Amino acid sequence: MYFVYFSFFLQAAVENAEHISVFEHITVWCTEVIRWGGYPVLCGLMALESMIAPIPSEAVMPFAGFLATDIEGSVMTMPLIVVWSTSGSLIGSMLSYWMGLYGGRPLVMKIGRYLLLNVHHLEQTEKYFYKYGAITVFICRFVPVVRHFISIPAGMARMNIPRFLIYTGVGAGCWNLILAWLGFKLKENWTAIKPYFHYVDLAIVAGALIVIIWFFRTQFKLRMNNANAKLIETDKEN
Repeated sequence: MYFVYFSFFLQAAVENAEHISVFEHITVWCTEVIRWGGYPVLCGLMALESMIAPIPSEAVMPFAGFLATDIEGSVMTMPLIVVWSTSGSLIGSMLSYWMGLYGGRPLVMKIGRYLLLNVHHLEQTEKYFYKYGAITVFICRFVPVVRHFISIPAGMARMNIPRFLIYTGVGAGCWNLILAWLGFKLKENWTAIKPYFHYVDLAIVAGALIVIIWFFRTQFKLRMNNANAKLIETDKEN
C-alpha cells in the first residue's frame, strides 16, 4: 500500500516537473518524498545525518521547510518539523556516542567502510574535540562534515551524557530551524527567484562533477594504500 502511494507521488512529481529546471526537479522530488513519509521519514533521515552516513542536513531540512505552513491540517508545520528533526539528530548522535564508547575506532572503521567514511575527517574531528573539549559538540552542529563525526570522540572520551544531549539538542535544534526557515522563505519567494534557476542548475552540475571526481579519486587512493600495505606486509614476511 505504501509503495503504491510512493509511486503515485513520484509519478505526480515527474508529471509536474516537465520542462522545468534541474533545481525544480530536485525540489519537487525531495519534497514529495518527505511529504509521503512525513515526520517519521524526516526523523530517520536526520538520525542518519547525525551518524557517519553521507546524508547532509542541507539536503533534507530546507525541503521540509518548503512544505511548512501555518494552516491547520497542513502537511507539516514548522514547530513539529524542528521537534521531529531534532529528535532524529539526538537519536543518531546517541548511537554514534555509544559506537565510540563501546566500540571505539575499530568499530567505527568497520562500519564506516560501508558508508564512504573519510578517515581524515574523522581524525580532524577527534583533534578538535580533544583540543577544545565538550563545547565542540555544540559548535560542530553548525559545521558541515564535522557534525557527522563529533559524537564519536565524545563517546570515546566518555563525555557526560546529559551535557552531551543538551549541547547536541540545542545545537541541532538551532541548525535545523535555520535550514527549515530557509526552505520556507524559498517557497515564499519561488516566483521571484525562478528566472535565476539556470544559474543554480550550473552550480548543481558542477557540484555533481566535483563529487564524482572526489569519489573516484578517494577510492583510487584507498586501493593504492591497501596495495602498498600488503606489499609491506609481504616484504616483512620474506
